[in-house]
Amino acid sequence: MTILVDQNTRVICQGMTGWAGTHYSAAMLEYGTRIVGGVTPGKGGTYHLNLPVFNEVADAMRETGANASMVFVPPENAAAAMIEAIEAGMPLVVALTERVPVQDMLRVRAALKQSSTVLVGPNSQGVLSPGVCKIGVMATGSERKGQIGILSRSASLTSEVIAQVSAVGLGQSTTVGIGGDAIHGLSMRDCMQLFLADRDTHGVIVIGEIGGSEEQELAELLTEIKPDIPIVGLVVGRHAPTERRMGHAGAFAQSAANDAQSKINALEEAGVIIAKSPHLVGQAIREAMAVSV
Repeated sequence: MTILVDQNTRVICQGMTGWAGTHYSAAMLEYGTRIVGGVTPGKGGTYHLNLPVFNEVADAMRETGANASMVFVPPENAAAAMIEAIEAGMPLVVALTERVPVQDMLRVRAALKQSSTVLVGPNSQGVLSPGVCKIGVMATGSERKGQIGILSRSASLTSEVIAQVSAVGLGQSTTVGIGGDAIHGLSMRDCMQLFLADRDTHGVIVIGEIGGSEEQELAELLTEIKPDIPIVGLVVGRHAPTERRMGHAGAFAQSAANDAQSKINALEEAGVIIAKSPHLVGQAIREAMAVSV
């Protein structure tokens, strides 16, 4: 099994006719993702990439049976696109747009409370189940099917860890980029619960970084339920100064409470095996999986 996506996932792209939507939709079609249409207000009734374009998400869902949407809409309109998909009842929305205004994301979060939609992102690199479905901008070529789930706040480190996991003879069940912005949808805690409920995910890698409290909230969950599968963690930014953004909006340690070492301590206390360096993540999960057999 996988989480969030499978062979029955039918995807529409909000903003498909723009440069990013066109480029990445084409790449996803080549990968084998079932993209069934696009949404661009004012261009309904036309075709793009040989796929129908609709004015509204609700129309696209009704006509194509879409059950997932990816958002490639510019930051100033991205929240409105997410809310439209949420209000249309879209089960899964993956928002790739970065730099969505915080005030706008507060409106998105309010809309989510009234819905059953799962929002991944914004500022997400996407969701990837090797050989099954890719939604987003993750690099492909080194991924392989397997039983390791990966949840990450970092796009570049995700690609590195995927390559390492494959290189040590393991593979991935699903990789999820939860998003690098300070306010986003699916949390580390929620994503971990999905992995732990998946019978074909036998180990999990968590990639964290400075800023926020998601790693600590994840640690609370793991302390409470004590999962019986190995979990390896990597938290980057150990030497990052406080009160300085490091890379993107969410990587911002305001105090010692959300610096890297505090997160590492919390995860270790919860039983997570901490990789000492980014280049050791593959080795760490391989050793942990060998012990758990």
